Amino acid sequence: MPSEEWATRVLEHASATAPTLGDGRLVCIDGPAGSGKTTLAEALAELTGAPVVHTDEMLEGWRGLPGLAASVDALLRPLAAGRSSWRRWDWHASAWAERVPVAPAPLLVVEGVGAGAAAYDDLVTTLVWVEAEPEVRLDRWRRRDGEMMAAHWEQWLADEDALHARERTRERADLVYASGSSRST
Repeated sequence: MPSEEWATRVLEHASATAPTLGDGRLVCIDGPAGSGKTTLAEALAELTGAPVVHTDEMLEGWRGLPGLAASVDALLRPLAAGRSSWRRWDWHASAWAERVPVAPAPLLVVEGVGAGAAAYDDLVTTLVWVEAEPEVRLDRWRRRDGEMMAAHWEQWLADEDALHARERTRERADLVYASGSSRST
């Protein structure tokens, strides 16, 4: 199913559910690297005008997955009460950079590996799991980041597998999307 059709399905699911993030709704799009999360988030943003927060900008470098849930939670809890911000990781400088303000909106999309942590399940309107075959994901990753990042891939894949197993993210998902395939639930 193309991303636009999936974006419509995600929006339908979220719209049929009561607001969970203050007066707004929160869609979290999670799954392994290279599965198509960003593509789906962009299609949803184009359809709705919703702001998108990319969790790869909230990680403290390549080994930042263990601290990600706390960073996202620190954005979402104050946002549910009215206003918030998050700190962007500068991958080139390997340091924290500016704060990015986020205002309440009818819909907020948070996407990336680790976006669907259980720590803030009470704020999530719709949790989407996006997956793809490993060879498809690796090919996408190579095209996006280049071979120069290959040294990080093995550890990253192990870290994201451990995170998703611990969080049971796919099992908790409201919707499952297999990108590059006709499979979906």
